[in-house]
Amino acid sequence: MKKTIEKKEYGIYGGSYVPDILKNNLKILEEEFLKAIIDNNFEKELKSYQKNYIGRPSSLFLAKNLSKIVESKIYLKREDLNHTGAHKINNTMGQILLAKKMNKKEIIAETGAGQHGVATATAAALFNIKCKIFMGKIDARRQKMNVDKIKMLGAELIEVSSGTQTLKDAVDGALKYYIENPESYYLLGSAVGPHPYPTIVRYFQSVIGRETKKQILDREGRLPDSIYACVGGGSNAIGIFSGFLNNKEVSLYGAEGGGEGLKTNKNAATLSIGKPTVFQGTYSYCLTDKKGNPREAYSISAGLDYPGIGPEHSHLKDIKRVKYNAVTDREAINAFKLLSEKEGIIPAIESAHALSYAVENEKNKNNLVIINLSGRGDKDVGRDF
Repeated sequence: MKKTIEKKEYGIYGGSYVPDILKNNLKILEEEFLKAIIDNNFEKELKSYQKNYIGRPSSLFLAKNLSKIVESKIYLKREDLNHTGAHKINNTMGQILLAKKMNKKEIIAETGAGQHGVATATAAALFNIKCKIFMGKIDARRQKMNVDKIKMLGAELIEVSSGTQTLKDAVDGALKYYIENPESYYLLGSAVGPHPYPTIVRYFQSVIGRETKKQILDREGRLPDSIYACVGGGSNAIGIFSGFLNNKEVSLYGAEGGGEGLKTNKNAATLSIGKPTVFQGTYSYCLTDKKGNPREAYSISAGLDYPGIGPEHSHLKDIKRVKYNAVTDREAINAFKLLSEKEGIIPAIESAHALSYAVENEKNKNNLVIINLSGRGDKDVGRDF
């Protein structure tokens, strides 16, 4: 049966395709969110935790050695320096305060690379709220350090053994639990899923873009020529892009998980080769098989190993405001090693995809470039690259 596409939040994309049992929950969530963001006390509390707990603003670092190699001036937005080591804490802190405001007694969340799981478990521990984290069994093995952190923080880790045992299946597991336990608060980790989650996550991650714009104007007296970010679900990317979408002179680039190449099925290049479809509660681009059904994604990066994408990214692709490109595993590994050896900064393998894209695209251009370093690579050290 052909699905009717209702009016969307981002062009034709977005919407809320969920069982009836959740529709009222999402309506209440949207109402509470909209009330919270105009509540001065809520904003004051959020800003206090951003400064005193997360450690914001994160620094904008001039990577001089990398700049010499590339022959463009490269700054790194150091989200890896946040408490818990990634951008994910920006969203979890905002949503945990919202959940507290709604008097929720249990938090559930999905995680791929484990960074959202760690950030959610951290925020839940801070506010003494019961927490369950769903994670694919394969991801749990390749991100063991973050699994150990999640458990240490007092959260319950639930390994998902169905499907590919990766991020897609963790989301499925969390959604299934949410349908069965609608009184819980589902703290979605990326700008994906049914409305209002893409809007909520974008709002809490937009702090990256606001800070970056102020910092680059203070340092350089002008806006950058280009900005790069890795794209899985798309939260760190939309976070930094949001500050510059209206500045048409700034080119925006998103790096997807190219895996073993676009000519194979072993990739997570949703915007490069996917098609619009309804997937996990929203209408957006998705990797599909010959029958049009969502297919498995693959990436060396657990955080990019997802067949869907946030609806705003789909819209930005269609209107050509952001250029998206697939970066292979090997290219990301090379960039991972390059930044580690030349700047003494070990990036998350996710962030290394954006780094690789920038290094190749900005060679000999003498441009002013910002790369969103979305996370640190502690979790990837020791992997067999």
